[in-house]
Amino acid sequence: MTVSYTLEVANATFGGFSKLLFRWKGSIYRLLYKEFLVFCVMYAFFSVFYRFLLTPKQQELFERVSLYCDHFTNTSFIPVSFVLGFYITLAFNRWWGQYTSFPLPDNLMMVVSGNVHGADERGRLLRRTLMRYANLSSVLILRSISTRVLKRFPTLEHIVESGFMTSDELKNFESLHSEFNKYWMPLTWFVNLASRAREEGRVRDDIALMLLMDELNKYRAKCSLLFHYDWISIPLVYTQVVTVAVYSFFGFCLIGRQFLNPEKRYKDHELDMYVPVFTLLQFFFYTGWLKVGELIINPFGEDDDDFETNQLIDRNIEASMLAVDDMYQNLPPTVKDKHWVQKYFSVPYTVSTAAETRKPAFKGSTYDMRMSAEDLEIHQPADVPLQTRYLPLSGSLGDGLDNLLHRGKGFFQGGSLPSLLDCSSHINEDEEGVNADGKDACAISLEGGMNASNHKEQEKNMITISLDYVPNIGEPARGDKGEKNVTSGMSGDAPRCADDGSPLH
Repeated sequence: MTVSYTLEVANATFGGFSKLLFRWKGSIYRLLYKEFLVFCVMYAFFSVFYRFLLTPKQQELFERVSLYCDHFTNTSFIPVSFVLGFYITLAFNRWWGQYTSFPLPDNLMMVVSGNVHGADERGRLLRRTLMRYANLSSVLILRSISTRVLKRFPTLEHIVESGFMTSDELKNFESLHSEFNKYWMPLTWFVNLASRAREEGRVRDDIALMLLMDELNKYRAKCSLLFHYDWISIPLVYTQVVTVAVYSFFGFCLIGRQFLNPEKRYKDHELDMYVPVFTLLQFFFYTGWLKVGELIINPFGEDDDDFETNQLIDRNIEASMLAVDDMYQNLPPTVKDKHWVQKYFSVPYTVSTAAETRKPAFKGSTYDMRMSAEDLEIHQPADVPLQTRYLPLSGSLGDGLDNLLHRGKGFFQGGSLPSLLDCSSHINEDEEGVNADGKDACAISLEGGMNASNHKEQEKNMITISLDYVPNIGEPARGDKGEKNVTSGMSGDAPRCADDGSPLH
């Protein structure tokens, strides 16, 4: 049975994990004590052999061998930590993946209960049979990978006796020959029965049938994944490398970590303690680490911390039948809740949890951030014109100029288009640029900042109208002789106007 200690570590207390050290079931002591005793006996044998059974000359030879072995066990010639760490990480990921792949029928039974209709005997029979087929498939796959489940259902007749399968279904199952595992066959029965329920109108539309098929495929995928986890193991060579690395390391430690005669003044052998405390701890840690990998590499056995597959089977079939049979259309009365008339309400606390109401609700990590008055000021760049208007060309450059010439009351003065891009205008388009004296206003082209590399693009997208001051509407400008002048050259500067709209000369 899986050993659970979650409640004991719910709160971090002084020496919280220390209480777990005195457990026996599921502990590292129970897993490791046999190997530990064997190592201690073998170490004691070599110690007695060296001290009492060898001649002085033989002792000297033994000491040389011991120093040689000790040199290699104290260095990284055997990377025990590296190979063990990588192996345990791989085994743990595999262990968790197998747990999350366990087929639970919860989603499927909700879909069956909500989409296979009928309170009569036929509807009840369809729902129960569908869920029985799903659970039968999980029993068949778990029987193939778990020793506990196989001991519970050693033959298919035991499955029939338990109610997961009928005698007729067993005959049908055995009549279909296949060299491979047939755990998927009950799921095929599920599909065919669901299609029949659709034909009978028990499943009311194709969307509901598709939902049933989607959930069934997810359930089948988990069954298949468990089968492949059992089929494809961690490569045997890696398991062998880790095992040889650990056992060979401590095999050399049996000789290399012996306490030698302190009278001979060997390096690091000034003290004779008889019991190698730190070597035993090292054996406990490394070999215990290896035993952890051995424990979790296949969680479908009968170890203390292996998965409780039989209990999961019992839970799944009970929950499935309860959801699709006893709870089908079995609803409690729909009444107004306790807080029906209250717009704002709070859920009461017990005395032991009342202190939690004094804590403010979390609204975000920056909610209580404080800033100075200077940080709250809005920054407006000084070079941004306040009343800037751009006149995009609707067609080609020439067509746009002709349209503007017909609409304007003055004439363009010389200047290159790049210098007339940004126009700060005092003209209202609806008033056609006429001031109170019947005179046109002048648009001021902004200077500077125009890059030669973007002149071409800007010429294609916008133009600037620069209107000269004229005394009467329609009278030709000074020096123009009534001609319309359009300057499109790249030389010359755009005329600038004073604040009152008169041109600067």
